[in-house]
Amino acid sequence: MNRKIIFFDIDGTILDEKTHRCPESTVRAIKKARENGHLTFINTGRTFFNIEENIRKIGFDGYVCGCGTYIKYKDKQLLYRAVPHETCVEIVQKLRGCRIPALFEAANDFFFDYSKPITGELAEFREHFLAKGLDVSKSWDDPELVFDKLVVWINEDSDFDNFYSYITKDFEYIDRGNNFGEIVPKGYSKATGIKFLQEYFDIPLEDCYAIGDSTNDLPMLEYVPNSIAMGNSTPLLFDSVTFVTKHIEEDGIKHALEHYGII
Repeated sequence: MNRKIIFFDIDGTILDEKTHRCPESTVRAIKKARENGHLTFINTGRTFFNIEENIRKIGFDGYVCGCGTYIKYKDKQLLYRAVPHETCVEIVQKLRGCRIPALFEAANDFFFDYSKPITGELAEFREHFLAKGLDVSKSWDDPELVFDKLVVWINEDSDFDNFYSYITKDFEYIDRGNNFGEIVPKGYSKATGIKFLQEYFDIPLEDCYAIGDSTNDLPMLEYVPNSIAMGNSTPLLFDSVTFVTKHIEEDGIKHALEHYGII
């Protein structure tokens, strides 16, 4: 059997979004895929330090993080693209001028806007990160501010059209629904991360697999010929993939890897 390379999203794919639990069948299936000689990679919108130890302990060959802006294989960093400091400062000014709450994500930090009270979903994010023991002390006004990507929340007070026109000159805006957006430098995505590793390992595209559940997974699902949507996915994905597996809690990962003969 040819060596395959399989890319897994995290939230809603290997971790249940409600319980934040990874099914034991998923852990066993990923371990078996590696025992069979295949490569397994996380491919996530999260930046690297936001990947919890319980995920790392599953045992992956590496990570594509920040929607393709950071790639790691074993202990070796293969790619890293951060937004230049001057651009980061300009984005801060634009966000504040357009009244848009946001979270900046870097490979080793988060940055919050501490110039005003943190409320709503942004406050929930902050509490979630605190509970995981992550450092949330960094501010938008940090003199060495550098980040890789950002997420934004749009409300009735936001001048979204102005901001969207500005940000989409150099960045991709991914609409995650519910007035929530993910913003990544142009030229980087979960798909470019796959392409980089496909070429790095010299693996044919027909031996590449991707498994996801949400709209920010679309680039990687549309790039590979073997695209898999979780049964619990947003229904928008179902017409864009070659296979819909079972729900995450119904051994969806195991079912998908068995379907393709990987395990």
